[in-house]
Amino acid sequence: MSDKIIIFDTTLRDGEQSPGASMNIQEKFRLAQQLVKLNVDVIEAGFPVASTGDFDCVKNIADRIKDVQVAGLARTNKKDIDAAWEALKFAEAPRIHTFLATSDIHMKHKLKMNREQVLELAVESVRHAAKYTSNIEFSAEDASRSDLDFVCEVFEAVIKAGATTLNYPDTTGYALPEEFGEQVRYLMENIPSIDKAVMSVHCHNDLGLAVANSLAAIKSGARQVECTVNGLGERAGNTAMEELVMAVRTRADRMHVHTDIVTEQIHASSNLVTSITGIHVQPNKAIVGANAFAHEAGIHQDGVLKERTTYEIMNPRDIGLTEGNIVLGKHSGRHALKQRIESMGYTLTDDEINRVFGRFKQLADVKKEMFEEDLESILMDEVLRIPETYKLLSLGVMSGSKTLPTAALKMIIDGRELEGSAIGVGPIDATFRAIAQLTKTRSKLLYFSVNSITGGTDAQGDVLVRIEDEGKVVVGQGTDPDIITAAAKAYLNGLNRLVYLNKESK
Repeated sequence: MSDKIIIFDTTLRDGEQSPGASMNIQEKFRLAQQLVKLNVDVIEAGFPVASTGDFDCVKNIADRIKDVQVAGLARTNKKDIDAAWEALKFAEAPRIHTFLATSDIHMKHKLKMNREQVLELAVESVRHAAKYTSNIEFSAEDASRSDLDFVCEVFEAVIKAGATTLNYPDTTGYALPEEFGEQVRYLMENIPSIDKAVMSVHCHNDLGLAVANSLAAIKSGARQVECTVNGLGERAGNTAMEELVMAVRTRADRMHVHTDIVTEQIHASSNLVTSITGIHVQPNKAIVGANAFAHEAGIHQDGVLKERTTYEIMNPRDIGLTEGNIVLGKHSGRHALKQRIESMGYTLTDDEINRVFGRFKQLADVKKEMFEEDLESILMDEVLRIPETYKLLSLGVMSGSKTLPTAALKMIIDGRELEGSAIGVGPIDATFRAIAQLTKTRSKLLYFSVNSITGGTDAQGDVLVRIEDEGKVVVGQGTDPDIITAAAKAYLNGLNRLVYLNKESK
């Protein structure tokens, strides 16, 4: 029987470090529930000592999520480790994950420590964590640029101190696949007690090689991979969980390993991460991109119609995609809608279903045909959206080639109904100016994009904005058949996220 690869999902921790991808406690819990459906082995829920909000998020998941290991990150000091344990101690299977850099460049410029000091601190910290649990992971930060013999020395020492998982990260995404595989093989052959621990890897995607490096590490003996849904993460992101899992599954003939991931939940998981963070995957993204199973060339279409495997190496159903468009419209009932939402991977309360159904009926009166993407946008608005300090009630815009762009809107701000108007360079600029005047905010717009959710002239517009205020950067997302209204919703979503972050930081 093939060896199992442990899937360590760090979407809630490393993935959240993507600019603007901060999640609140409800969003993190909902995503953790989906990760359980996906059947990941370990959920890294956060960095408990980082903030009160992060501690509460980790504790909430550890206390309530079952059937999965829950990990908390900690630097190699007693304060961090104690905080991690306080957040994790009621988990069904808690894991303390502590880390320390081992590369010369990090030791010299960041830690201001020599090798002997790093070795001593690593051992001391793992021993302290071992007072709480036997499930301890130690990561050698920037390991791929470290002296391999020193990494072997540190790993051997922390195994003896109680570590059960050794993580070898390519922190800067610097390694090449053949090189990284050779490094992992060297570790497997030169750590005397390696049979007492699981070798793990954590690869970043700065050169676009995170998945390739992870696969090379598996071939060399690694049995845990740290990854994120949609490849979310710092800078260029991390190993994309869906790509790693489907590569292992599709090329089982060469990999000779397996995961326990329920692949039919991949599509729903990807959509949920997009909905919560507002960070879309590019259309040509492997596995979960909008074009991943699309065929436009005539030759390809002809081949797929005759035999799917001529141009598809994976079955779309294997990642949770259904064939054909959903048939839902204004005459569809609550039961049919609920079934469709459940087939998409969402479990809603009766109150949430009622709210979604109300919005569904409103949109179905405008659109001729409803698609999964339309339902996703409704779910984001009605279920996944954070509490609204600022809420749009109505918006009217005047614009044209010989008309001064003007926006007039009505909003609820902290429970009060207010009205305002502004002129701008264009209708969206006027709308944003009116919102800024009413909310008395001075946020800077860093990025603006608009896309069509589905085809057709009645398609919903999906607007994504990135805004900055006093050093905090957030993403806002809004959808509506009217693009200007969608833009207003996205801007307000971003402002509401800023309010939430400011409350959490106090």
